[in-house]
Amino acid sequence: MQFGTDGIRGRAGTEITTDVAYRLGRAVASVFSATTFVGYDTRESSPELARAVLNGARDGGVEAVNLGVFTTPGVAVIAEERRGVGVVVSASHNPYTDNGLKVFGLGGSKLDYDTEHAVAAALRDAAPLTRSLEDIAIDESAADHYLERLRGRLSNNALEGLHVVLDCANGAASSLAPRFFRSLGAKVDVLHADPNGRNINEGCGSTDPTDLAAAVVAHGADLGLAFDGDADRLVAIDESGRRRDGDDLMVLFALDLHQQGLLGNSLVVTSMSNLGLRQALAAAGIDIVETDVGDRNVLVALEERDLPFGGEQSGHLIFRRELSTGDGMLSARHLCELVARSGSLGALATRAWSRAPQVLINIARDDYRDDSTRSDIAAVLAAHGVSEREIRLVIRPSGTEPLVRVMVEATDATLVDAIAEAVRQRYGMSTPQH
Repeated sequence: MQFGTDGIRGRAGTEITTDVAYRLGRAVASVFSATTFVGYDTRESSPELARAVLNGARDGGVEAVNLGVFTTPGVAVIAEERRGVGVVVSASHNPYTDNGLKVFGLGGSKLDYDTEHAVAAALRDAAPLTRSLEDIAIDESAADHYLERLRGRLSNNALEGLHVVLDCANGAASSLAPRFFRSLGAKVDVLHADPNGRNINEGCGSTDPTDLAAAVVAHGADLGLAFDGDADRLVAIDESGRRRDGDDLMVLFALDLHQQGLLGNSLVVTSMSNLGLRQALAAAGIDIVETDVGDRNVLVALEERDLPFGGEQSGHLIFRRELSTGDGMLSARHLCELVARSGSLGALATRAWSRAPQVLINIARDDYRDDSTRSDIAAVLAAHGVSEREIRLVIRPSGTEPLVRVMVEATDATLVDAIAEAVRQRYGMSTPQH
């Protein structure tokens, strides 16, 4: 199995099997020789895969601790606080038919490339599963420790008077997020927090907050907070029902931190972030550090430059002074604090920046050939008499799904739409209905 931008992912039961999970547990034990904390999301395949990892780690000679259903960043937190390593069984925002295995190094850190290669090599060499798996009891204390870490110094009534709607994506945040925000004094309504093993991310969560937008308006709430299946992303809904993605949130947080003298004058973003973000922050005297897509790339840039904050348009936001990984619930807590202190989300975002026209097209990977895809799109531009100076293109294979993502952006919305439609036609794709 090959590690991608977010660990190993594939079809549950055929690519991500109990044998692969067991061997990964043994591999992690071999490489780190440390207590291994294992958490998992709500997919029907996840508990058995987690059990395999736990058994593999034990057979590899280390203590293995079952965290039960747990968010991805929560596993990193527990590994940090208890000085071990972490393994997460989750495919994040993918459908329930997929699953994945992600490893956090000693102290909950993201793996550097050398360590990732060492784990991959140990996985290839690990002994296979040849026995029945044993049950390992869940450590029920871990959730309290994680939520206390997210709370920081906030009091029990820090969000009193704020009305929020949570969309838990029928995923790992389903029990944790309502409990956390109620503990801070917020009035909380909850959507999609009833996982059945197959409804994770299905028409809900950060990838589809349609229900959340309707609920925010219907309830007259201050804002909506949408997580993905493993709760490391946040997408918000403002008081009018408008979706606010990672770019919106990064602009607001960067400006707020800059005003407080806490930003370090630079924001780390990926190539997918909108031109409007760059223009708004330049006007405020904030530099942009751009990386390739992937929250690990963002974290590396933050660490290299000793910066406190950065993220991705998808909603992975990293508050590095607090956690070494993106956490949807921590981002949501900071957003709630900002709204409670400074005013409505919609008004804040509207004042802060204007989004440049941008379209994202997902092409099935079967259609992807690195050189020919770029030449195909160059031909589309030439046919429309458009130079690459007039339009910004980002073409990249997804690290988490069998897709190629093509981003088209310019200041002219008509031009963006025309080029996007021509690209769709080139690949036999229908125009999305709005």
